[in-house]
Amino acid sequence: MTTYLRYVALGDSQTEGLGDGDDTTGLRGCADRLAERLAELDGEVRYANLAVRGRLAGQVRAEQLAPALALRPDLATVVAGVNDLMRPSFDADETAGHLEAMYAALTGAGTRVATVTFPDVGRMIPLARPLAGRVTALNARIRVAAERHGVALAETEHVLALTDRRLWSPDRLHASPLGHARIAAAVAHALELPGSDDAWTRPLPPAPVPHAGRAAVADLRWAAGHLGPWLGRRLRGRSSGDGRRARRPQLLPVLPVSDAAA
Repeated sequence: MTTYLRYVALGDSQTEGLGDGDDTTGLRGCADRLAERLAELDGEVRYANLAVRGRLAGQVRAEQLAPALALRPDLATVVAGVNDLMRPSFDADETAGHLEAMYAALTGAGTRVATVTFPDVGRMIPLARPLAGRVTALNARIRVAAERHGVALAETEHVLALTDRRLWSPDRLHASPLGHARIAAAVAHALELPGSDDAWTRPLPPAPVPHAGRAAVADLRWAAGHLGPWLGRRLRGRSSGDGRRARRPQLLPVLPVSDAAA
């Protein structure tokens, strides 16, 4: 059994943990949850999270790769690109190139690397359906790069269970606590960690179908409360991550957490 004792997470808001806790009580997120699974296998695990919300793939590479290498991890997760594909200037080759450069540098240093493909955001956000082609294009390039560098790949693109809105926070862009748990389980499965399986791909019990009128109202509230502010930041050239730094920049022991989320 391979034992990972030094885990470093690179990425944007999903890896930082948005949607799982908050900035007042503290964030948890899929990377924290993966670290907890590693710590269940070996209590000596130490974990750093370099992710910062709002970062593009190129920014993750420029700001996080060197610090990650300096920590000499034996395991790293690299998850970025969603912020890129939502920009008008999105270039799938350029975005994937930044991801592949990180895969190459980390694996070249002897680090085991894991990453993910992305689900179709249009299934959660009707207004985002035009982005489906971009998601497909980026995922195709991630697969090629991951195979080229021996990166463990959690394939989420075609797992319909992951588009269940109960797995996503009210902003529909970040996973809910249950969603973060599923992402962590997907990566653990890709890494073939002991005790991992494909349960993360299975659908939740059926949920009541919302009334069409209520669904429309919910969409309008989402647009006003989340889409509007996001567009406003884009127009001002601002990012939700402006002025923020990594919340866990050093390798630290993983504290046990009791949580029933699966």
